[in-house]
Amino acid sequence: MDDTDEGASDVDQESNEEGGLEGAVERIVEGHGILGGVIVLVIGGAVLTVCVEKLISYLTRAALGLKLSLFALAIVFTGFEFDDTILALVLSAGNLETAALGTALGTGLAIVGATLALAAIVRPFPVDIPSDYVVLFALAPVLLLPFVLAGTLTFVHGLLLLGAFVLIFGYIIRREFQRETPVFRNTELGEEIRADGGATLPAPISQIAEDRFVADRPAAGVLWLLLAFLSLVGIVFASMFLEAGSEVVIDGLGLEETVFGATVLTVILTFEDVMLTIEPVRRGVPEIGVGNVIGSVLFSVTGNVGVIMLFSDLEISQSVLRFHLPSVILVTILAAYFLYQGEVRRWHGYLLGACYVSYWLIALVVFGGVPIGG
Repeated sequence: MDDTDEGASDVDQESNEEGGLEGAVERIVEGHGILGGVIVLVIGGAVLTVCVEKLISYLTRAALGLKLSLFALAIVFTGFEFDDTILALVLSAGNLETAALGTALGTGLAIVGATLALAAIVRPFPVDIPSDYVVLFALAPVLLLPFVLAGTLTFVHGLLLLGAFVLIFGYIIRREFQRETPVFRNTELGEEIRADGGATLPAPISQIAEDRFVADRPAAGVLWLLLAFLSLVGIVFASMFLEAGSEVVIDGLGLEETVFGATVLTVILTFEDVMLTIEPVRRGVPEIGVGNVIGSVLFSVTGNVGVIMLFSDLEISQSVLRFHLPSVILVTILAAYFLYQGEVRRWHGYLLGACYVSYWLIALVVFGGVPIGG
């Protein structure tokens, strides 16, 4: 997102000196070359796949056992991009606030243009979501517009964005807990839920090994939530392995400065969200997939950007105002319109994907760079 060579150099230097657990993993992998990176990629992908499958099963059972909204649980468990927040803090501490802002915008765009698009292409699905949720989703990136027009983001702006995040998430969760009929009532899971809150597990989520140990216990719903949290931790760690391994492989092949290298890296970095969107849709519980999309976009453009501003001021470049933020707003509003229609169709996915690819091409050719989200 930085328009200067110096900013790009700073980003490269910061990535080479990355610390924390992810940096330690990357340094270990680098000692084994490309082969070590490939092995870590395979392990990370396998762990991520298993943990996503488990999270879907655990969240569904927790919602049924505690008589809570699965949509609300999905927003809380999958919408909060903790790894992006940690990355934003690291970049801000290293005077790379522009890169942190780029990651936040890039994540919001990738969630819609890549994950939701792929889910629609793989398996079109019905949507039964209140119109006020759709409006909040569509307007979330628009909230950034007055701050960007101000030219400089400050600590006060960060507090305002964090406040907006709390209000939006709090409103959705409170409404979900008060609703007599859950979101997505026309899905297979919704049709199985009885008036008293009980349910018979539909085929896509029935019979897992853990049922023998948890299902009949008095506090089964709470135990399912704890297991869901553990699976979420596994997803975060698997994503860190994927990122560390991918950086070693791409650097080793000399792809870091090419469009192909940037594309591969972005696909790997967004693999977590792709899995969390496609798998629930494929298994008949789109509540989790759409909850992930809506929650991630809302968090990226409000809470995540707000966290960045708490630590330092940021001068907004013209490319953000003229291209990057308008692109996020346009694609998000388009996705919101598709959700409002009541069904996400396959051609919706192709159109969203085409918009995302066009964004990449224009950003690389005209603006010389694109934020990496994931």
